[in-house]
Amino acid sequence: MASLHFCQECNNLLYPKADPQRRIMVYACRICDYDEIGENKCVYRNDLLTVTKEQRGVVTDLPSDPTLAHSNIVCPQCGHDDAVYFQDQSKRKETRMILFYVCTKCNHSFFDPTLPVGDRPEMES
Repeated sequence: MASLHFCQECNNLLYPKADPQRRIMVYACRICDYDEIGENKCVYRNDLLTVTKEQRGVVTDLPSDPTLAHSNIVCPQCGHDDAVYFQDQSKRKETRMILFYVCTKCNHSFFDPTLPVGDRPEMES
């Protein structure tokens, strides 16, 4: 893993830079002319986390949350006609407007029944 390097002359941060004459990577100061050879060749690591399904998240306290909107949608599990709803919280560019409903009586999570079956995401427990 890359670590921070500091200039031994002026104590400023050293930045990775290619040295074309020596054909190596060096850590160079932007204030003075100090540089040092970089031992670690990794200057940046991008960890990708992929989310393949929409997730419900924690739904145990949602029915009592006063900030969530309520709907008169009927719960498919208990038949109660009050549920809170919220949007999928995935941070993806292609995130669709999927609404998750949670029954205020039995805490059952479900989707809008008018959503076509082919458009419904798979629920993860």
